[in-house]
Amino acid sequence: MAVVRLTPAELHRVVDELADLLTDTVDGGASIGFLAPLDRTAAVAWWRERADAVSAGHLTVWVAHSDDRLLGTVALAFPDRPNSRHRAELVELMVHRDGRGQGLGRTLLATAETEAAAAGGTLLHLDTETDSPAESLYLSAGWTRLGAIPDYAATPSGEPRPTTIFYKQLGASVGDA
Repeated sequence: MAVVRLTPAELHRVVDELADLLTDTVDGGASIGFLAPLDRTAAVAWWRERADAVSAGHLTVWVAHSDDRLLGTVALAFPDRPNSRHRAELVELMVHRDGRGQGLGRTLLATAETEAAAAGGTLLHLDTETDSPAESLYLSAGWTRLGAIPDYAATPSGEPRPTTIFYKQLGASVGDA
């Protein structure tokens, strides 16, 4: 399994694979901001729009390949305010249904954490559907649950669900978090 950081040009080169991953993730029931069925053309357009944020330095995207197939992605969104440059939001951690159960989500998460710390980041945050498999991943990786917001986001089928907010202090021991 190889995990690589994408340049804007590379993102455009793999946009079709990223769109396939996004539609598979939504079809698989993950609440990542889209309703099912997700039109593939809309998924391609959404990923193309991300290239501008990558170019501006506000978004960093990594992809995981296995046997020349894109199976996962994770991204970090960076604020543009001077007082918040020490933190980032973990966004769009996705693993294709064919790649689940192999530790790929954990590998992508660890990549984002390591790269954020190497760039001088000290704090990450995210939100995810309460009681989802992703929530279990974050808890097992040492993230701290802050709380839940009721009916914050809808599942791909349109059902409002609570969202749990997490944070992780980078370089801090578990007792410091």
